[in-house]
This record gives sequence, C-alpha cells and structure tokens, in this order.
Amino acid sequence: MKPASIDRFAFERAHVAHGRVRIAGVDEAGRGPLAGPVVAAAVYFPIAWIRAGVPDSLTGLNDSKQLSASQRERFFETLTTIPEVRFATAEVDAATIDAVNILQATHQAMNAALAALTPAPEHALVDGLFVASLRWPQTALVKGDSRSFSIAAASVLAKVTRDRQMLAYDRQFPGYGFAQHKGYGTAQHLAALARLGPCPIHRRSFAPVRQAELDLF
Repeated sequence: MKPASIDRFAFERAHVAHGRVRIAGVDEAGRGPLAGPVVAAAVYFPIAWIRAGVPDSLTGLNDSKQLSASQRERFFETLTTIPEVRFATAEVDAATIDAVNILQATHQAMNAALAALTPAPEHALVDGLFVASLRWPQTALVKGDSRSFSIAAASVLAKVTRDRQMLAYDRQFPGYGFAQHKGYGTAQHLAALARLGPCPIHRRSFAPVRQAELDLF
C-alpha cells in the first residue's frame, strides 16, 4: 500500500480557515559554520496556492538540504521572479554573532526578514523550536522545512543567498576554500585556519577559530 503523501500546505490552510491570509514561512542558513553571516528568509504564498497547491514550476520544492545545488538555484529563480510570492532575506554578520551569540543572531535575522515583508505577515511558521523574541504570532514546526511549502521556500532562499555570498567571500579572502565548504568546519577549512589564521569574516567566538588564532599567534 502506497503511503499517503505529506500535505505541505496543511498548516497554512489551518490559519486561512481562521481568516489569516499572509502566513509566512521563516528559516535560516548558516548557524553552524565557522565563518560568514547567518541568513534568514521569510516567504508567504498567495492564498490561491495554499488552497490549490503550488504551480508546476515549484513541484519538488523541499527542505534545501534535500535538494541539489542546481535544484536550489532553479527554485530560487522561480520564487524570486513570481510577483505573487512575497519574500525577504536578512543577515547578521560574524562580528554580531560573536557579540550576541549565534542563537540570538539567528533570531535577529528572522525578525528582520519578517519585518521586511510587505504587506506584513499575520502569522509565522518557524522551522524548529519556538522563538521567544519573535515579534509575530508563530507556530514552531520541528523539521518544518519538510512539512511546509512556505518554510521550504524560506530555506531555499536563505541557503542560496548565503551560498552566493560565500562565493563572493572566496574571491575576497582567497586560500580558505569558502567556495567549497561555505564556511563549515571541514578538514580543508581547519587546515587553512591553522595555516593562515582567521580572516575578518571568521566567528572568533567559535572554538575552532579561537584555538587556531591562539595557536598561530
């Protein structure tokens, strides 16, 4: 017997039934890396899609981690060029992450992305746990990026936005391999850190970066 497919608009429709029409998915990319910003994205879809489903161009939209780079780029292009899709991104840089910690920086980015949406959202579907500092009514969904199309869209926008930025940083700070690992703590990155020391986009409050700086200087 074939298992039932996941209804990835179930949470959005529940809010539509209560008269809300702007239900934004929000997600982040870049909590774990040793370098670069944390980026959040917020997205809401037209109510017609929530009722009838996404168009064919978004078939297969899912958690960004379950998609290839080319699939993410294709969905990013679609999401950012359809006028009915409302979206915004926001980032918090490494210096602020060091100052306030990565969790607070992530929540700052989420708030900023939601605040940049126009018209303003009425409710947020948040990937993960409840965010006490969020300035909107919210529903927290563990693994929400695979349960809600709105959150999945936000995860793709956040991931592609951050990856593109890390490619630019690779040109600005050569030798670290940012184009390959996007700032995550791979063996290549750790070896470059030991050889070169941290650059301006490294998160000095993260233990491997702090240790590399101590070892080098």
